[in-house]
Amino acid sequence: MNIPAELKYTQDHEWVRVEGDVAVVGITDFAQGELGDVVFVEIETEGEELGKGETFGTVEAVKTVSDLFMPVGGEVTEVNEALADDPELVNKDPYGDGWMIKVKVSDAGELAELMDAEAYKAMLEA
Repeated sequence: MNIPAELKYTQDHEWVRVEGDVAVVGITDFAQGELGDVVFVEIETEGEELGKGETFGTVEAVKTVSDLFMPVGGEVTEVNEALADDPELVNKDPYGDGWMIKVKVSDAGELAELMDAEAYKAMLEA
């Protein structure tokens, strides 16, 4: 299982890559594996200000539909439009082309509350 060391993680299996005051967000390799083949990603929150833990969209797989949760509060500034035509990017490249949203972080302190790779791995193994 791929758990990149440079990313931050949530208990809900979202990952965060910090780029200045922007957080790029997607779901982890573990999450996409649990979901199975992703067939649809619905994110209609671009331009909205959402709090940490709020739902920013859903991901639909063959087996189930799962909510996607904000790892930190902020404004959703961009949605990965490529997922509309190619939702399986989430399965093929969850940490690269399968990213979901970009968020302008409103409280950088919330980033410190996220897990590092070691803590995320330990949570999965518990």
